[in-house]
Amino acid sequence: MAARNGRTVRDLRRGNRTAVLQRLYFEGPMSRFELGPATGLSSGSISNVVAELVADGLVEEAGSVDSDGGRPRILLRVAPGSGHMIGVDVGETRVRVELFDLTLTELARTERPLERGCYDVEVVVGHIRDGVDEVLTAADIAPERLLGVGVGVPGIVERTPGQGAVVHGQTIGWNAVPLESLLRSTGRLPDTVPYFTDNGAKTLGQAEMWFGAGRGARSAVVVLFGSGVGACLVTEEVDSGRALEWGHLTVRVRGRRCRCGALGCLEAYAGAEALLDRWREEGGRPPEHTDEETALTAMLAAAYPPGGADPDPAALAVLEETAEYLGAGLSDLINLFQPERILIGGWAGLQLGSRFLPAVRRHATSYALRHPAERVSIDLGRLGPDAVTAGAAILPLADFFARGGRRAEPASEGPSPAWRTALEERPPR
Repeated sequence: MAARNGRTVRDLRRGNRTAVLQRLYFEGPMSRFELGPATGLSSGSISNVVAELVADGLVEEAGSVDSDGGRPRILLRVAPGSGHMIGVDVGETRVRVELFDLTLTELARTERPLERGCYDVEVVVGHIRDGVDEVLTAADIAPERLLGVGVGVPGIVERTPGQGAVVHGQTIGWNAVPLESLLRSTGRLPDTVPYFTDNGAKTLGQAEMWFGAGRGARSAVVVLFGSGVGACLVTEEVDSGRALEWGHLTVRVRGRRCRCGALGCLEAYAGAEALLDRWREEGGRPPEHTDEETALTAMLAAAYPPGGADPDPAALAVLEETAEYLGAGLSDLINLFQPERILIGGWAGLQLGSRFLPAVRRHATSYALRHPAERVSIDLGRLGPDAVTAGAAILPLADFFARGGRRAEPASEGPSPAWRTALEERPPR
């Protein structure tokens, strides 16, 4: 049975379940009385939907509040243990895997380092596979209970009908890597557990928009600074976000060679790997045999030593120049997209931003058009260096909500029987 707008009764039911789940998730606990105005659904629809969600184990009671002259109203919330997700951050220095419950409370995590410059596909796939096994074992969660595994990766993600997500990660040497099919063929998860793969900057943006500094914004750009540089654009037209290869914007003609092979990219001046290389070229001495996060901390300490000691002039000059490059790069985002907010995240962005945010704001304003520059705020993200992993876990969670809180079903061999379709589309009595 289809409505005039082409939506079936099944679509309407799914939409109602989604509306109630999302309100409880982001604004709960709430009573049935409060859910009506919040979702625009009738009291009868609210009663039916809540009864379904409680029966499915997705919603549970969370106490009560007094009402005006009547019985206390029962509060409802999303049941944390009713679903689990795994988020994976394929960074350029390590692979991080975290297990979350439905409310994104972390239950277990593991990290596996990657050698600098070595992004062998088989190694990365093995780290993901073993990391998934490890967190499930640590939390004693059966694989069948997963809503899905979200994976954030550096590079462009293309979705293909035959191989699923294919990754074009030029800076790490990945050329059309069929990551999803590799994970499916080598992993140990049942076929009912889906994989969701997307650009790491986009998963960061998803996390900040859902739970961080982007909440309530109609438009925002969330930028990711790590070894490399990326960004995610979120607007009313692109509410789930769109990854931008912002790090490969040309900021200097015939400039430094970037890891992607081009000259003058922003990443060649502002990424953590490039920062350390530039310091070394100017005579600086980054600590040997350490990871990039430790080396960048040492660079900041050299440029701004405690106790009034003389700063390392090379480190100071490189960092101050980088602040200007970042500001100029942000000005392009301001001019192109005119966002309400720009949020800076990623482990390197958070390290640098704590000291350089005022300078970055000043340079961004000076390079941007005056009108959009006056309307944008530039701040740090609120979710810390693990936000990419949390954002990756949101990918299966968002899909779960979009399906009205129903788990993905394996593809059937053929069309559903007519009697089943008719039964599913029958209006409620």
